[in-house]
Amino acid sequence: MTERSVAQQLEGQHVLLTGVTGFVGEALLHLMLSEVPGVRVTVLVRPKGSTSAASRTAALLKKPPFAEVVEAAGGLEALMAARVGVLEGDLADTPELPTDLDAVVHCAGDVSFDPPVDEGFRTNVLGVRELLARVREAGPHIHYVHISTAYVAGRRRGSIPEGPVPQVVDLEAELAWGLGQRQAIEHRSRGTEILTTERKKAEKDHSRAGLLTAANATEEARKQWVKDELVRIGTERARSLGWTDCYTFTKALGERVVEEHALTNRASIVRPSIIESALERPYPGWIEGFKMAEPLILAYGRGELPEMPGAADSIVDIVPVDHVVAAIVAVLAHPPEVGTPAYFHVSSGDRNPLTFGELYQNVRAYFDDHPFIAGDRGATRLPEWRFPGSQSVERLLSTSERAFKVADYVIGHAPRSDRTRDLARKLDQQGRRLEFLRRYLGLYQEYAQAELQFSDGHTLELFRSLSEADQERFAFDTAVVDWKVYLQDIHCPAVTAPIRRLDEVRAARKRPVAGAQKALAEKPGVAAFFDMDGTLLSSNVIETYLWLRLRELSGTERFAELSRIAAKVPSLLQAERRERSAFLRSVYREYAGARLADLDAIADEHLTDHVLARLSPSAVRRIREHRAAGHQTILITGAVRPLTRPLLPLFDHIEAAELAVDDRGICTGYLASSPLVGESRAAWMESYAADNGIDLKQSFGYADSHSDLPLLAAVGNPVAVRPDVPLFRHARKARWTIVDWSSSTSSTRSLNPAGGLA
Repeated sequence: MTERSVAQQLEGQHVLLTGVTGFVGEALLHLMLSEVPGVRVTVLVRPKGSTSAASRTAALLKKPPFAEVVEAAGGLEALMAARVGVLEGDLADTPELPTDLDAVVHCAGDVSFDPPVDEGFRTNVLGVRELLARVREAGPHIHYVHISTAYVAGRRRGSIPEGPVPQVVDLEAELAWGLGQRQAIEHRSRGTEILTTERKKAEKDHSRAGLLTAANATEEARKQWVKDELVRIGTERARSLGWTDCYTFTKALGERVVEEHALTNRASIVRPSIIESALERPYPGWIEGFKMAEPLILAYGRGELPEMPGAADSIVDIVPVDHVVAAIVAVLAHPPEVGTPAYFHVSSGDRNPLTFGELYQNVRAYFDDHPFIAGDRGATRLPEWRFPGSQSVERLLSTSERAFKVADYVIGHAPRSDRTRDLARKLDQQGRRLEFLRRYLGLYQEYAQAELQFSDGHTLELFRSLSEADQERFAFDTAVVDWKVYLQDIHCPAVTAPIRRLDEVRAARKRPVAGAQKALAEKPGVAAFFDMDGTLLSSNVIETYLWLRLRELSGTERFAELSRIAAKVPSLLQAERRERSAFLRSVYREYAGARLADLDAIADEHLTDHVLARLSPSAVRRIREHRAAGHQTILITGAVRPLTRPLLPLFDHIEAAELAVDDRGICTGYLASSPLVGESRAAWMESYAADNGIDLKQSFGYADSHSDLPLLAAVGNPVAVRPDVPLFRHARKARWTIVDWSSSTSSTRSLNPAGGLA
């Protein structure tokens, strides 16, 4: 009797698929719709935000790979009505399944190598258990096909058979432990040991902006610590039991759940190795998202991956995604007997091995012929891997990380300048590169050093049992893959294509002129808040104090005053780094004994031209643009009121530091109220906006210092002006506008513009 074809054996069946919005699930759905016309599919999809499961499925079927299938069915609506049903739900709360199902293929799961431990257990173990409970409710005849990973073998060595993974693990105890870790770690994160460490670091970094800003940074750091700790303990627990990471550990325990189900039901377990782009279908190189190898391939092509911690002769077990889904369909058509789960490795290392050395040679050959272009420097220089071993790679990385910390400290304390900001930008790129290397080398080191050889005898036997026509239609014999052709002509071009397109867009995009910004729209209730020193003009409070003070002194007295202030600069700078308000108070003590009316007169008679000459022309244009658009212009500064008098014509309101005076009008050396710095600026802005009908979300803010972070964060349109390094980094991360408002070329750095002292 002639063996029935795969399509004939699945004719009329109703199959539930999970994970169809993922890479493997999408490829599987495409293959079933195109090559198994008699199958009716229901997809389990969760809603995402306001987008329903049906809408997500429709969007999936509108993708290019499905175009022919949709057209052949007479359109999207006809296809979904006839062959693709949608069951809205989530594995965390699996809905009741249709009672007429013949099979379930479970492709969904947490595929991250380093998930937080509770998420790994919830998805890969508890989710499987919940789904199988629903499968048993739907009927005992259902064939359950579980998509796992070949790497459930863990840290074993040598040949790995297609069978149960040997393990002495208390499933229930591990599941309870894993699910309970978030609560335990959250509790630990609120203890004094963690909070004190994070608070001190945050206050050191953000105290100039304000203690509330530091508190917010502390809480963000605490949350990140929780996430990192959940990843760390999951990895450690997995390795203590013989697995590479939390992913393979929880996938192995998920298989245990399937094996228990298989005692009284039909179940098959399919274990792919490293799934990469398609060899042929739906077209060569089809891939969605970054899988295991792509980040490393791209980093190497960028010249950012100096070495690999594996051995050149270790096998990297890669399998094209179309081979994986073809094997799944064949398994689906050949259910095992009840009580005897079937295991299938979809892998290449046993019969068509690819070593890391060969992978490197092929990837390098591709980039030699098709290099990335590094700006004006031409082709990116490719690292030469020597595979020195994991210890040598670790030493190299650790040395680079120590050097980075030293450079970061130096840049963080360097005077602000265009060069400093450029160095900070380059250093940040290096920091991201080191973080990438640390994370990926840590993740992949286990796989790069693994000495596993996955036997695929059962899978090969299944393939050979198919007819010649089905072997062509459902090809999954990985021995036919020519790795040189696959890597150089198919895979590398596919994974680099999106990056090349992005590079082309960036190259074609004209660089904006320094300081250029969008035209301002006329909107009611909009304000523009400006800082003064460092933003509108190149000055600081010590310098502006001397503008006023030196005007009253003789030549000898001026020299003595300059010497006295110079001696105090180190202590003043320390105060400024600790707390901006303390720094300002220290400087304003120097006004003690001055007559406030005299300070006003000096500003009006001798400083107006000098201050206006120091104003950045770009800043003045921007202020006038705001006024032309009907926006309120507001100067908010820690400078004393007399120094702002030359700027009165430019602003609708000026909020400045008020010097306290006695009943004779003599300055006491104190302020009439606390200086507006850091968070107090944002608080004042919110109060002013409420009293004057201003919409802060539509308003603008301009400032240059990290201490002004609250000011900029309070508005919807923040602009960092020639920022210091901490603000520069924050602005880049937050995608704020950064402008360069240089001072007027006609201005001088005279400390006594009225008296000629330079």
